[in-house]
Amino acid sequence: MDDDAEDEIMEATYGALCENGYAGLTMQDIADESEKSKPTLHYHYGTKQELLLAFLDYLLDEFHERLEGDGDDPADELVSLLTPREDEVGDGFRTAMLEMKAQSPYNEGVRDRFVEYEEELKTYIEDTVRRGVEEGVFRNDVDAEGTAEMLVALGNGLRTRSVTVGKTDDELRATVETYVETCLVDGDGV
Repeated sequence: MDDDAEDEIMEATYGALCENGYAGLTMQDIADESEKSKPTLHYHYGTKQELLLAFLDYLLDEFHERLEGDGDDPADELVSLLTPREDEVGDGFRTAMLEMKAQSPYNEGVRDRFVEYEEELKTYIEDTVRRGVEEGVFRNDVDAEGTAEMLVALGNGLRTRSVTVGKTDDELRATVETYVETCLVDGDGV
């Protein structure tokens, strides 16, 4: 399948997930969001499960691209990485992703993709924290590995809270900014 067709199917999957959530999603919902027919989707992916795993792979590729584009101030980078971007669709997609994540204990393919995402995120945060210490932005005594573990957990918790109790993007950003400012930033630094 060519890249344009794959992009179209992945964008349709994104739209269908936002609209229908994970539990109610059907291949027909995805077909309705695209120019492709349901049989065409089945030809390329076989099952809804295969398509959703391909979608998670697609999101991982986009995540890699997002990481490659960063390199700003370490404090700003952490806040940006852990909070929703302005171009992201809100509650519908977050709810669908939370539903998919809840499948991890029962679905090895889903679990593997979320584990890969979290490991890459953790490694990137560790590297960013180390860079922040080296540049004098963060305190010298900041433990990069422990901080990365905590920030991944904080990010997961904030996303869950946004779906389950309606925390706004501004509240999420403020929480991350407060943590970075009070726990990491070196008041005597740059």
